[in-house]
Amino acid sequence: MSNTVKQAVEAARSRTEAMVSAKGVQNDTAAVANDFLHTPFMRAALPFINGGISGMVATTVIQPVDMIKVRIQLAGEGKAGGPKATPLSVTREILASGKALDLYTGLSAGLLRQAVYTTARLGFFDTFMGSLAARTKARGGTVGFKERAAAGLSAGGLAAMIGNPADLALIRMQSDGLKPLAERKNYKSVIDALSSIAKSEGVGALWAGAAPTVVRAMALNFGQLAFFSEAKAQLKTRTTWSSNTQTLSASAVAGFFASFFSLPFDFVKTRLQKQTKGPDGKVPYSGMADCFAKVAKQEGILRFYRGFGTYYVRIAPHAMVTLIVADYLGWLTK
Repeated sequence: MSNTVKQAVEAARSRTEAMVSAKGVQNDTAAVANDFLHTPFMRAALPFINGGISGMVATTVIQPVDMIKVRIQLAGEGKAGGPKATPLSVTREILASGKALDLYTGLSAGLLRQAVYTTARLGFFDTFMGSLAARTKARGGTVGFKERAAAGLSAGGLAAMIGNPADLALIRMQSDGLKPLAERKNYKSVIDALSSIAKSEGVGALWAGAAPTVVRAMALNFGQLAFFSEAKAQLKTRTTWSSNTQTLSASAVAGFFASFFSLPFDFVKTRLQKQTKGPDGKVPYSGMADCFAKVAKQEGILRFYRGFGTYYVRIAPHAMVTLIVADYLGWLTK
């Protein structure tokens, strides 16, 4: 009996030691992964990596809407009247002249743009917000709307300047189908578009429309990031909703304000990036102010907000997908 008890105790001790050992191995593995994620380099890089991945996921989902938005903005250029382009008529026209995949024209440029622009935009925003949070905490305060707005404006402006060439290539690829067959460039990819533009118009042309692109990005980020951050903070303190519901609601609010503030600049950016020199060697618009003035005079002030519904449908879901994926990736890599 005594031997049996001893054997049972020894067996139990062996099993316990084996379990502790196995758990230790798992903990060591998790610790190694955790240590890697918490190295100074990875902590600095993660906001940029997460931002880029989330932006690319969102662009893949939203690309057809972006294509329709660009075509609506370019319809009826220089004319006050004429038939009004609608999302349905533009979609019908694209499908009638080619195939359903034409709605994804410029996807490679869109993905490159997100890889550059959204990586920098969300990365800079998270970095700025982290710095502001640390500074205000040291002073015994909390980050307010002003600080969020400043971080959003700064992040948007810096990222837009870096991402302008990819943005330009996207507009050129999406508007190429509007030209007569003989004048089309038929770009094979974003690399083909960028090299072709640089060769024929000079490297400086890759930053055409940079001013409205930067202003648009600052307006969009002010609307999207500042209002998302503020709305989420308010919902967290004022509601008992789940985290997912708060994120969805905050991103919908952010999408509206991002659309409202940025659409006029997005419109001008599209017009400036699409234009090329005519037979006389001149372009229709000399710059952002000239484009605003000419469109207002020839087409009317409301033209800047034409397609607001389509733009919101492009911006809001893109913001929602981007911010939700970024939020999730941020949670995974804490």
